[in-house]
Amino acid sequence: MESDVVSDLGIGLTATKGKVVSVRNCWHFYTAGDSVEVMFHNGQEFLDGMNRIFPIVACYDVLILAFVLMDTHVHFVLYGDFDSCNRFIHEYVRRTSMYLSLRYQKRKSLRDIEISHQSINDDRYLKTAICYVLKNPLSAGLPYNPWDYPWSSGSLYYRSPNIWTSPKWMLGMDSILQTAQDKRMIAKTRVKIDSGIRVVDNLILPDQYVAVTIVERLFKSHKAFYFYMSISKDVDIESRGGAISQLTVPLSEMRDNRRMLSQEMFGKDELRCLKMEQRLLLARRMKSRYNSSPKQIARLCGLVYDEVMDLL
Repeated sequence: MESDVVSDLGIGLTATKGKVVSVRNCWHFYTAGDSVEVMFHNGQEFLDGMNRIFPIVACYDVLILAFVLMDTHVHFVLYGDFDSCNRFIHEYVRRTSMYLSLRYQKRKSLRDIEISHQSINDDRYLKTAICYVLKNPLSAGLPYNPWDYPWSSGSLYYRSPNIWTSPKWMLGMDSILQTAQDKRMIAKTRVKIDSGIRVVDNLILPDQYVAVTIVERLFKSHKAFYFYMSISKDVDIESRGGAISQLTVPLSEMRDNRRMLSQEMFGKDELRCLKMEQRLLLARRMKSRYNSSPKQIARLCGLVYDEVMDLL
């Protein structure tokens, strides 16, 4: 695949200032942030979500250029034919839904999730999409630099090993303590995992399933990478193919706000203690006070959006 990707992404062509290079077989797949209340509840579920990527991508002829897992949605920038990339993202969502069903005894918890994609046709937009994905936690108001957020590929690119600033995952020391069977348990797969796969703190190191070298060759230099990180804007991505839903207020904070408002209005902070009319009043108050989508607010208040959308 390497020769194909080099050709399809225009890697190796002489760069001309102001001129874009056409690319082929690149896609930005994402799920809508207001489709479900939550995909990942805590750190363990994020870690399992990371490990879930490895056995799935091994089943499809695709390359992951960049990705991020957020609590309500995911983004992947993929290289490969559309059918393979589409099957990859649907399989990832399917297995995540199965994971949540087993963990919380709730069947098809992600059945309403919306999966969308954008075709990427030139190198400038590809670089912008990669940076958009890596900056997603920052845009959502989370206290992370793009390269420090633990549930993405942000820490992989342009790192210098063997110095004190190198993260622990570059060493892979924990791998010697893990048997092939241990690694298979970590990935929650029956597929045999090569004993050389590196693991640190029960995390399959993401540089083993992300095409780091391809991305670095695409940007060509540290300087160009950080230039695109600084100039890329949400609107550059969201203006193509419709807006990608994001909450101005992080979802975890919205849940805290819901409990606070519920206590303030009804003297109860548990949603299950509220009657339906109280939930509707709570949803209206949240809509007026916070910049969040009506669909997301309905879910936070335990309401069916289609039934209350004209009442909010």
